[in-house]
Amino acid sequence: MNRHGTSARLVATGAVLAAVAVGLGAFGAHALKARFDAEALGWWQTAVGYLLPHAVAVTAIGLAARPRLALPAWLLAGGSALFAATLFAMALGAPRWLGAVTPLGGTAMIAGWLLLAWRALREE
Repeated sequence: MNRHGTSARLVATGAVLAAVAVGLGAFGAHALKARFDAEALGWWQTAVGYLLPHAVAVTAIGLAARPRLALPAWLLAGGSALFAATLFAMALGAPRWLGAVTPLGGTAMIAGWLLLAWRALREE
């Protein structure tokens, strides 16, 4: 894949994740707040709280158009999506064992941030 294609896909992915985070954040605050118990509402808010800033980071990395930063961006995108999806699902009534998958998303986010730092420093 060429440099422009990777950057465009990262920007599009980040933008879609940000739209999902804002939409689901509003949906949770308005349509689900009265239906959720405190624990489910906490899961929902945590999911949105992690998804949105990571979506912005993925978008920014895509806009930077630096191929060496693509893998960290994909780790951030995939990790935040997995992390948030498991919490959203549990808040909506999915089995609690799904919470065992949530840390995999968190691990991918941590790996993405660390790889981003390492690759950024290695470019200097």
